[in-house]
Amino acid sequence: MLQFISSGLPKVAVPSTIHCDHLIEAEVGGDKDLAKAKDINKEVYNFLSTAGAKYGVGFWQPGSGIIHQIVLENYAFPGILLIGTDSHTPNGGGLGGLCIGVGGADAVDVMANIPWELKCPQVIGVHLTGKLKDWTSPKDVILKVADILTVKGGTGAIVEYYGPGVDSISCTGMGTICNMGAEIGATTSVFPYGHSMRNYLKATNREGIANLADEYKDVLLSADSGCEYDRIIEINLDELEPHINGPMTPDLAHPISKLGKRAKEKGWPLKIEVGLIGSCTNSSYEDMSRAASLARQALKHGLKAKSKFTITPGSEQIRATIERDGQAAVLREIGGIVLANACGPCIGQWNRTDMKKGQKNTIVTSYNRNFTGRNDGNPETHAFVTSPELVTAMVFGGSLDFNPVTDELEGANGEKFKFECPTGDELPSRGFDPGQDTYQAPPSDASGVSVDVSPTSNRLQLLTPFNKWDGKDLDDLVVLLKVKGKCTTDHISPAGPWLKYRGHLDNISNNFMIGATNSENGEMNSVASVLTGEYGPVPATAREYKANNLPWVVIGEENYGEGSSREHAALEPRHLGGKAIIVKSFARIHETNLKKQGILPLTFVNPSDYDKISPADKISLKGLNELAPGKHVRCEIKHKDGSIETIKLAQTMNEQQIQWFKAGSALNRMAEMKQ
Repeated sequence: MLQFISSGLPKVAVPSTIHCDHLIEAEVGGDKDLAKAKDINKEVYNFLSTAGAKYGVGFWQPGSGIIHQIVLENYAFPGILLIGTDSHTPNGGGLGGLCIGVGGADAVDVMANIPWELKCPQVIGVHLTGKLKDWTSPKDVILKVADILTVKGGTGAIVEYYGPGVDSISCTGMGTICNMGAEIGATTSVFPYGHSMRNYLKATNREGIANLADEYKDVLLSADSGCEYDRIIEINLDELEPHINGPMTPDLAHPISKLGKRAKEKGWPLKIEVGLIGSCTNSSYEDMSRAASLARQALKHGLKAKSKFTITPGSEQIRATIERDGQAAVLREIGGIVLANACGPCIGQWNRTDMKKGQKNTIVTSYNRNFTGRNDGNPETHAFVTSPELVTAMVFGGSLDFNPVTDELEGANGEKFKFECPTGDELPSRGFDPGQDTYQAPPSDASGVSVDVSPTSNRLQLLTPFNKWDGKDLDDLVVLLKVKGKCTTDHISPAGPWLKYRGHLDNISNNFMIGATNSENGEMNSVASVLTGEYGPVPATAREYKANNLPWVVIGEENYGEGSSREHAALEPRHLGGKAIIVKSFARIHETNLKKQGILPLTFVNPSDYDKISPADKISLKGLNELAPGKHVRCEIKHKDGSIETIKLAQTMNEQQIQWFKAGSALNRMAEMKQ
């Protein structure tokens, strides 16, 4: 919204909504946590409310729920093209739409009625046969796909699910699968229109859309006869075993039958400290019902959860409905805490008090992402992702070597019992309870609405345009940091407590690269200054270079910027004086975000050239006046001894994106074109 305001446009050109699901910290429970968030974030919520009203954007107030659940309940439909500024926007593929995660600058383009562009993706077909049954859930489909494709295998592709197995998956289950497609780098994922989508549309008061979709089902909303895929993956649902993936990465897959043995071999902490269910990935009525069915079984035998247990409803509608129908009460009865309708621990908004930072421990969640330190800021937390029903069962066993499919538990009376398979209705038989009305529609006349940002605020800061490129080659760039290993947007710009500064670019820039590992010393947030020779934090070193007119680069490895669509991971390096990011490969959204902010995203033509650069080297990027689509950039590496090596760097910019670089950013280019 700050970027849209800086564009100077009076109103958005397409239907747009604001969702504020990232600022409610999980601590004691839903009502109290929400009240606290409304108090401490009052300035930000007021900005979003008034900016929405001023510029014609609907506002879902705090406590409404998570953006993706709200989109599924209200906005997604078969055949829609929708963009959202969160990487899990593909959740809407569960309703047969192409819903794609982007950065904020892309959203500004769409809101300004500028055509949105995307490099034409490949299509990966996932052919599903058999039927989901017993303990196997929709989550297991995507956990298996992640195992096959890894965190980068879907990059530059749309994943299309098809085949007879699709008919055994609920609409919200399809949403789960599409949502977590972000974890394989997919542009988006989609299912063909079918009966479960029709039922969901009807249950969410959109039967008219279902009727229209029925009319075009075979023409537009299912795969063309004889169509060809760039790759086909076969999954037989009859043979698919429940999975738990992790730790530290969502593509490290373990069938439940093998997890205990592997955990012991790897030395992972077996004791499960906390089980967490819900999130945008798995908080549907069906998810909560299947989890509650297991809780009821345990209560019959006098058991409560051995591990701490939290439940995050995905929306106010889900919260109200599971309160009415009893699932929430049952989950509380086993020891669970129902959190606010928000992202909570999944995005790192968790005031965790049971474990000190640096203490090795295990948590099991039904979330989508489990990067190092993501949930609680503790790099020693071993986070595993699985289905809500498996999380619920595991908190009674309390250990990674408990297999609820085969193992017995001991009831309060000493009798042994085994869980029966979880069950649950796809949709509530009494219909959804909408709960509180938390939507603020934009007024028809916004002339009296003002949007104020205090110049002394530490939460909000109006954006100032970045400098234009001066037309010269970038010579003698210092290496701020050479990253070793995985570098997600969580490493580049951590979430959790930092999210309160996402409206203030200068303040949030103090988290830049604090989670990335320095190849030079193996440490996080510790780099040597070329000016003093002393080691210090990455953000402070970047600010020191900027103050001394020393532009810099970052060097990285594969799939740089995977994970969240967090645009701050591109805004911060630009703000702090960065000129280029040079890596082996990029994740899609982050590469685009860098282009939008006028930073050169470059990749090694020869990936082994990564090894030629040391943190003490200086980098020169030559021939930038001749920058053209598909043309390599000549890079000179000046070593400490004065010797120079030349390598080639690739770039994927088209003509328009080159203009963004020359103008200093996409927003600058937009302003130029208006003149």
